[in-house]
Amino acid sequence: MAMSSPSVKTEQTHRPDREILDRLLLAVGAGDREALARLYEETRGAVYAAALGVLGNHHEAQDVTQEAFVRIWENAPGYRSQGSPMAWMLTITRNLARMSLRREGRKGELSPEEWESIPAGEEQEAAEDRMALREALASLDSEERQIILLHAVSGLKHREIAALIERPLSTVLSRYQRGLKKLKKQLEGEEQP
Repeated sequence: MAMSSPSVKTEQTHRPDREILDRLLLAVGAGDREALARLYEETRGAVYAAALGVLGNHHEAQDVTQEAFVRIWENAPGYRSQGSPMAWMLTITRNLARMSLRREGRKGELSPEEWESIPAGEEQEAAEDRMALREALASLDSEERQIILLHAVSGLKHREIAALIERPLSTVLSRYQRGLKKLKKQLEGEEQP
């Protein structure tokens, strides 16, 4: 049975505007709880994807996502409007996720159920397509998967990802391209009779 291959989106369906996030973070820093609620609604998918990319565990990623927003609330008074507000938030998330891994003394890997929990865009893929994409993503090494998720789900630019994961831009670009080639090969292989 031939199956259509799901497309790997290279841009987030809804990417919050940098200026809006900047204003929201400044308002959160001033103690505005409504701004925190809006910031959460605008960025929770990206924060979750970043945590999941590091941890590889759905429940731990949910916990880190919640903890990240608590830390964002606590650290927002010190936030300065420069650079990428999303990168600032994801740096907090990444650090919390790494601390969680160190506490557990393990590396993150995802179960099939946890791959299913990755937030989908507004349009839901067919179950077969979602399963094929999950299997294709599982074939990537953890750094390739993290880079692709940060770019596709969080909408970060490669330069922002490089700064976030503390890798040279050239490494991020090559890992991203290699990961996309692996995904394409894996997904096209699914279509073979």
